[in-house]
Amino acid sequence: MTEPGHRSADEEAERGELRRQRAEVCDPRARGRVHPLISQAQGIVRERYRLADADSAFVLLQRASQRFDVKIRTLADFLVSLPGPDPREPLWFPRRLRQPEPDLRFEPAHQPDTRNRGGVLGAVLSQTLSVVGTGMGNVQVSERAGRGLVLEKHTGLPPGFVEFFDHVGHAGTSCGPAARQVTQVTVRDVETDPVFTEPARAAILAAGSRACHSVPLTTASGLCVGMVSAHLDRTFDGPTRAQLKALDVVGADGGRWLAWHAGTVVLDALEHLHGVGRRMRGTRLRRQ
Repeated sequence: MTEPGHRSADEEAERGELRRQRAEVCDPRARGRVHPLISQAQGIVRERYRLADADSAFVLLQRASQRFDVKIRTLADFLVSLPGPDPREPLWFPRRLRQPEPDLRFEPAHQPDTRNRGGVLGAVLSQTLSVVGTGMGNVQVSERAGRGLVLEKHTGLPPGFVEFFDHVGHAGTSCGPAARQVTQVTVRDVETDPVFTEPARAAILAAGSRACHSVPLTTASGLCVGMVSAHLDRTFDGPTRAQLKALDVVGADGGRWLAWHAGTVVLDALEHLHGVGRRMRGTRLRRQ
């Protein structure tokens, strides 16, 4: 039970996510990365449904985002990379098969009300840090079309680290080799490992991390869809065989859940957007 005057870990995580979302609006670096993607999506939606202006297109994205608890940038990422719907079809994905939500084997006591994307990524991070035995770490999710990794969850890391690694490519960090090889990667000593660019090395060391271990989040077909990394304040020889096995389970379960979410919840949101867009064709929508 949480003592009076103290916030639970879940409450702190929720507050942290709110701060992150607000920072994304205010931070020029994050806004500069996200804004072109959303603008492109707005243009597609406006043209596809013959809406009066770009603001109406944003309203459609915003309503679908809120209804299905999917970030606007996630909807935009999928919308610009997926083939458009058949204009003759009322459904965008008329022949898709719905799959059941996969279990998280590493967390048998998982509460139903936390089974959203943020909650699952938080559980993936928490379990990884528990296995490795550290309090610092982060989760990144792959953008579609191979553009890189987006930081989604973090704990124990300062704002400078979060800002620097908000979005990274596939080179210059330990996540790149882990994603390319689809295998766990240990950096025993950040200060000397050649995998890092010098700016990345400086940002990690400034955060108090001296070693890190990255675990790919993989689908059933072996595709890497994200990365969870544990950071330690000391050099690290790597996990034991038992720890590696436990982390394999975390990576597989987390990756399969992300794939399910992308193929079910995100597509539901896009299907909803398509249905509303068809009904509102040619009209002007305003933000509430």
